[in-house]
Amino acid sequence: MSIMQDSREATMFGRRTDGTPIRRPLSPHLQVYDMMQLTSALSISGRITGVVWSVGLLVLVWWLVATASGPGAYGTVSWFLSSWLGVLGLFGLTAAAWFHTLNGLRHLAWDAGYGFDIPTTYKTGQAVLIGTAAMTVLTWLIAIVAWAR
Repeated sequence: MSIMQDSREATMFGRRTDGTPIRRPLSPHLQVYDMMQLTSALSISGRITGVVWSVGLLVLVWWLVATASGPGAYGTVSWFLSSWLGVLGLFGLTAAAWFHTLNGLRHLAWDAGYGFDIPTTYKTGQAVLIGTAAMTVLTWLIAIVAWAR
């Protein structure tokens, strides 16, 4: 077996059902993708925001359990979520929620067969980024106005 010179030539050696050897391509990995390409960055970011949503779910469960546990536990969670670190985390969770939602709508359009051409792919990717920023700021403005009342 030779030493692979290019990661795009990654193959798996296997056998067909009749026993004859075959070289099968492996799925591309991070070293194959150009991370500065918008489509790759949004794809990876969509997966990352899914993980962030999972962490946000744990924070929600912590808050619900503390609410049911009594004033002491609720006070601790409220103190943390109102600290600068908690607010920063909630802001990041809001951005992740909007990005994941808007990127999910983009993928839903792809599932329906729309938007596969390169110019449309880049336009919808930019729309996801702009929409994420706009909706995150709008969400927080509404929350601050509602809280100030």
